[in-house]
Order: sequence, then C-alpha cells, then structure tokens
Amino acid sequence: MPNSSFISNLKLPFIGAFKKSSQTSITDREELEDQAPIRGFDSQKPPKQELIDACVHCGFCLSTCPSYRVIGKEMDSPRGRIYLMNGINKSEASFSEATIQHFDSCLGCLACVSTCPSGVQYDKLISATRHQVQRNQPRTPEEQRIRWLIFNLFPYPERLRLLFIPLYFYQKLGLQKLVRATKLLPKVSTQLDAMESVLPQITLNSFQDNFLDVTPAKGKKRYRVGMILGCVQRLFFSSVNQATMRVLTANGCEVVVPKTQGCCAALPEHQGETAQAQALARQMIDSFAGTDVDAIIINAAGCGHTLKEYGHILEDDAEYREKAKEFASKVKDVQEFLAGIGLTTKLYPITDKPLTIVYQDACHLIHGQRISVQPRQLLQQIPNVTLREPIDAALCCGSAGVYNMLQPDIADELGEQKVTNLLNTGAELIASSNPGCSLQIKKHLGLQGKEIPLIHPIELLDYAIRGIQLKDEV
Repeated sequence: MPNSSFISNLKLPFIGAFKKSSQTSITDREELEDQAPIRGFDSQKPPKQELIDACVHCGFCLSTCPSYRVIGKEMDSPRGRIYLMNGINKSEASFSEATIQHFDSCLGCLACVSTCPSGVQYDKLISATRHQVQRNQPRTPEEQRIRWLIFNLFPYPERLRLLFIPLYFYQKLGLQKLVRATKLLPKVSTQLDAMESVLPQITLNSFQDNFLDVTPAKGKKRYRVGMILGCVQRLFFSSVNQATMRVLTANGCEVVVPKTQGCCAALPEHQGETAQAQALARQMIDSFAGTDVDAIIINAAGCGHTLKEYGHILEDDAEYREKAKEFASKVKDVQEFLAGIGLTTKLYPITDKPLTIVYQDACHLIHGQRISVQPRQLLQQIPNVTLREPIDAALCCGSAGVYNMLQPDIADELGEQKVTNLLNTGAELIASSNPGCSLQIKKHLGLQGKEIPLIHPIELLDYAIRGIQLKDEV
C-alpha cells in the first residue's frame, strides 16, 4: 500500500474525517474536519480488504474512467475510490456525505476492470460499497423522492404500464413539446427533467405483451430456450422482443416465455437496494423453474450482466444459492448465443445499396460480459453491410442504468461525447444493444439536431431474415 507521504502529495482526502461544505457540487466537499468522528462501514459485507490490496495504484484505470475524464479529480477515479475504501476500512477516513459523493459519481461501467493489469475486481468493490451507502447514508429530500419513484416504478412493468396512460396523452396532446419549450422543469427538479428528457415515444404496442407461453421453432428444433422480456425493454422497446422471438424461432429455437417473470433486479442491485434485488432475483429464478431450457436469453446488456451475477447476489441464501448458480450458468445474451450456435437461415440485404453501420458497445456487454466480437460478427453476415468503429468505443455513453437521471450533468457530457464520436464515423445507422444506451444516445442526437436511425442489432437480423428493407429508416 502507498505510504502516507505519497498520499499527502496526491492531496487525497484520506486521513481523518471529511467536512461538509456549504456547496453541493461533486468538486467542492473535500476539506478535512479533524473534530468530526470517524465512522466506518458496517459489518454486513464491507469491501473486502484483500480485493482492495490487489490495487497497485498504477493509474491505468484513469484514462478509461468516464467520471474521472469529466470531473478530473483523483477521488472520482477507480484508484481514488479504492483509496477511500481502504481508509474507511482502516478507520482513517469517515464514511460520510463527503465521501459517498465519490462513490455516487461512479457509473459502474466496469471499463477499469477491463483495463486493470493487476486484475483488481473493482466491480465487487463498488458493488459492496453501494450497498453500504444505501443502508447507512441519508439522502436529501429530493434524492429520496426521486429514488423512491425509480425503485417503486421502474422494476415493476405493470406499474410502469399504468403510468403510460397519462404519458401517452402527454405526448399525443402536445404537452411534452410545451413543457420542453418553456424550460421550466429543470428549475423544478434537474433529476425529473433528466427523466423526462429520455422519455421515448409511447405507442399502443407498449400496452400489451402478446407472447405465447411456448413458441415452436420453425423447421427442425435445435434448442429449447427461455426468453426474458425485461422491464424497460418490454414497454419502451417491444419491437426488440418481437424481433428476438422471430430470430430465435427462425434459427431452430423453441422459445419459452414464463408469464410470472418480472424485473431482472439490475436497477436495485446496481444502486445497492439489497433486499429488493434479492427478492426480484428469486422471483426470476422461480419463474423459470421446471422449464427445462438449454439457455435463458436476454437482449439487454445491463440485464444480462446482473442475471449472470445471481450466484453472487444470492450467495448467502441457503435455499436459492445453488439455484442461482444454475440459473446464471444458463444466461446468454442473444448475440452471444446466436454467434455460438450459428445462424441457419439465409440473410437478405436490408437496403438496396451498401449500408455503413456503427456498433455502439454497451458497457455491461463489453466490460461486464466480455461480449464485443459476437455482435459485429452477426452484423457482418448481413449482405451489403460495412461496419465502422468509433474512437473511444469502450467509453460509457452516460446512461449507466439510472445514472443519467441521478447525475445528469456528468451523464450529459458523456452523452454528447459519445454521439459526436458515433457521428464522426460517417455511418448511416447506429446499432445499440441496450435500452438505456439507446435512450441516452437518441436524446443527444436530438440535442445536436441530428437524425440518424438507431436500431438494436437483433432487429437488423430480423429484417435480414424476413427480407425487409429499411427504406423508411435510411
């Protein structure tokens, strides 16, 4: 571990407790308060010291960390956060409002995990810390309200669907345009404004799920798979689920869709809501019990990463521990699965001329699941398609689950950078594998006054299988 002089030279607010500043910005609450009592993590799964000690403080993570690139402060980097965890573990720094801001600024994109030459498991460290934060640190009244809304609405599709009724008329009657034109909402709440700014178009398809319990394979059956519908995906991007079903059945898969499935638990797990995440994970496992599937398919990157972590989420649950491991072992991203089994159907051109596509890497695919080559391999099988690569392809777009709603300023800067890099490729279409990324990118395309189609890769494969051309898209 670094010695105290090294820490002092870096000016890390590490020794002693932290003082609240009168300012509320991320960059203004780091002065020391010698008189304040030092308070550490509680005893319920604090960040493990052996994982903290694996960090050699080389700094390779800094250039790939989106929060550090925007904020520019050591404490808002993976290395800096690990310093803080170490200090709190050793009662040298206080677990307080001034320290949790640096944990809150983390997007959880896991780019540092991919970059780290020492194999530091930062994902496990930040996850443990976030659960500590959520249990032990009070939030401001506004933060409490917005988090209550998020955690009591987004993970429950039926509740969210009820909200669609007023939102549908909010858009159809022109109220959305009026609200955005007045620019009053940011003055009321920046976080509510951030939520409204990524609201996609509500359609009548958003009000219904029309999948059979079991949909037979077309032609010879090769596999029996389960399909997870998601929350945001099933409501805001129902066409993606429909395309996923068609592509799977066209390639010899019998598809099971349990009606009892709910949220995958990604949202509460990433924000440290332990009990809610565990309850949703158990529900998901129970919904697929007895289905006898070869794989469980998911088409949203963030959901897929959490589903594969069920063994960790329920590791202390004697009843579900083994069930969780078995379930997680079957989870496959749809692109991962299709690239593995191979396509058996003919693919037709989706345009009558060459089409250039830029593929947007979702963080929880490329970093969380190590899936990057497979989507590109599938897209390149579509006739007349050429792929182009953006700079900083592995840098987060700023969505990060609900990060763009909780930390809108940082998210907006990252979203602007991401869209600029995608547009600079000159591609005619963006392929995006995660609903949160898609909403974030569409928002910033609009802010830059750019119109370019954004489509899930599985939808492009569906068009190619059915011979549908994108005349209305490009």
